[in-house]
Amino acid sequence: MRTIRLANLNAYKLTPATRGTSSWNARATAIQEIAPDILALQEVVIDESATRRESRERQAAELIQDLAEQCGLTSQVGATDGYPHGTAMAANWHRTWFTALLWNPNTVQLVDNSYRPYGAPDFWHGCATAHFDVGAGQPLLVASYHGDPFRPDFRANEALRLKGIFRQTGGVKPGFCVGDFNSISAAEVDDGNGGRRYYDDEPYLDMRHDDLEFQIQAGSIGGEQLADRRQTEVLLRKGYMVDAAAHLGVPWRPTVGHWEDGRGDPDPWGVRRIDLILATRSVAPALTGYKAHKSAAAKEAADHLPVYAEFDPSKIVREFANSEGRTGVNSRNIGPGVQG
Repeated sequence: MRTIRLANLNAYKLTPATRGTSSWNARATAIQEIAPDILALQEVVIDESATRRESRERQAAELIQDLAEQCGLTSQVGATDGYPHGTAMAANWHRTWFTALLWNPNTVQLVDNSYRPYGAPDFWHGCATAHFDVGAGQPLLVASYHGDPFRPDFRANEALRLKGIFRQTGGVKPGFCVGDFNSISAAEVDDGNGGRRYYDDEPYLDMRHDDLEFQIQAGSIGGEQLADRRQTEVLLRKGYMVDAAAHLGVPWRPTVGHWEDGRGDPDPWGVRRIDLILATRSVAPALTGYKAHKSAAAKEAADHLPVYAEFDPSKIVREFANSEGRTGVNSRNIGPGVQG
């Protein structure tokens, strides 16, 4: 069975006015270079001050569909009374910043009626979710998530909501939570001396700018200034999910900090890795690769580099719960024709 490629891109304020520009083409080129089977997208932005409320979702849907078509993908879920624009997207009602899911209909299939958008009060930005048939014998849940940029405590609560979305009786659904987490991961790796260390080093120790409250542990400015990692601690606890990069032990690479001062929004943070691909416990054994894509087009496209992971659907395992309520995974895979 062929591997499936899942990618993420925060497209940096992708607006209708972006169409036809060099930055639009850079975004499309970067996506085409990756050739994802499934793509999670963030920061599709509609100008709320200049757009009537009833027109905002239509404009966002058209923009997402235009990008998908140029990249050989789709985002169509079928129009209904509840979702009249028929596009796999989500936004918070008071923030017209959309997340979306795009996919290659020749390699994966959207499970009918599985698309669901989440907004307020669960998420500062919208979170778009859907199930996909990837040939694994059970549907794969994918969430395109964009974390609260300002409030560590809100990000921690968003993580609880994400955990609830992926929860099923006796364990966790097979799937991926991917996106711009706006936070440093709590994933750990061996330190080489019989202990553990964070995969992402502490980036804030010597910073003195005004925005520190948005990222570090409360009350620690001028002290340790350690990153607040509660958001991913919730999702990674006991292997509920794994951080694909850390799990596979690939060399650390940043996803932001490559845009120089004066370009885009002012960036006081420097190089960090805040765009994450988290795989749930039953999908972790199927991971085969991970990469931050750093082509010329990718560096031009956005202030976030796209990241992608590859996995073998035949190696996804089925989770179970024993009589004591403890979860585990079946040692057999659940590929086509295999009964879990």
